[in-house]
Amino acid sequence: MQAAEPAHALIPDAPHAPVIKVRGETLTELPQDLYIPPDALEIFLDAFEGPLDLLLYLIRRQNLDVLDIPMAALTKQYMAYVEAARATRLELAAEYLLMAAMLIDIKSRMLLPRREQAEEANEADDPRAELVRRLLEYEQMKLAGQHLNAMPQAGRDFDTVSVFVPAASRQWPSLHAEELAAAWLAILSRAKNRTHHRIGRQELSIREHMTRILKRLTPGEFMEFKDLFPESSTVHELVVTFLAVLELTKETLLDVSQAEPFAPIYVKLHTYLHEPATD
Repeated sequence: MQAAEPAHALIPDAPHAPVIKVRGETLTELPQDLYIPPDALEIFLDAFEGPLDLLLYLIRRQNLDVLDIPMAALTKQYMAYVEAARATRLELAAEYLLMAAMLIDIKSRMLLPRREQAEEANEADDPRAELVRRLLEYEQMKLAGQHLNAMPQAGRDFDTVSVFVPAASRQWPSLHAEELAAAWLAILSRAKNRTHHRIGRQELSIREHMTRILKRLTPGEFMEFKDLFPESSTVHELVVTFLAVLELTKETLLDVSQAEPFAPIYVKLHTYLHEPATD
């Protein structure tokens, strides 16, 4: 059985935590030539977050196996801490005294003969099982808390800065006239290969086709250039539709764009036609 250690040996090392007061001045490090009388020691329970934290510290400090706790030595060291705290008139939380009673109970049951323990049907095989379970759960939660605390936190490790970035208007690629002409010739060639020559007079209105095109387009969405020309259209209708597209573009009612050479040509309503009105 291990001898009880001095009470001051049970206090964990906590960097930058006050450990002693000399003439009213709080020190975070003990001077090498400082003499502390035995009756002048003050214990800070704030270093522990509860009885489980204290028990876990005692176990890990001595490299004990938490699954096979030497209850006699651990109980003696825990009680030495409690008695030292009470001797300095330090108020202990009720949970510390409750844990002390639990340790004494476990220690007493482990001293019972094996035969008497086997007669207790409601008891576990090992009286330490519940304590071990609570210690392991507490250690997992403590490590998880330390991991979260080590992560960068706003206000502690860095400051947040708000920056206003104005939304830039999207610039669509420009379209060369030659590429628009090539697309028109492809549509016209498709119509000539499909339709027969018919003699007759047909009244077609460019303004009417301009209105039809504007109605077909959805605000904010693109339509491929060739989709403006139905396959069932005659050559005359295709010509008038093409002239209507040119007129809409000239009057800045229609945007025509192409991402790269030889890529499909797209049209859409001009931006201001579908932007919400602002006061």
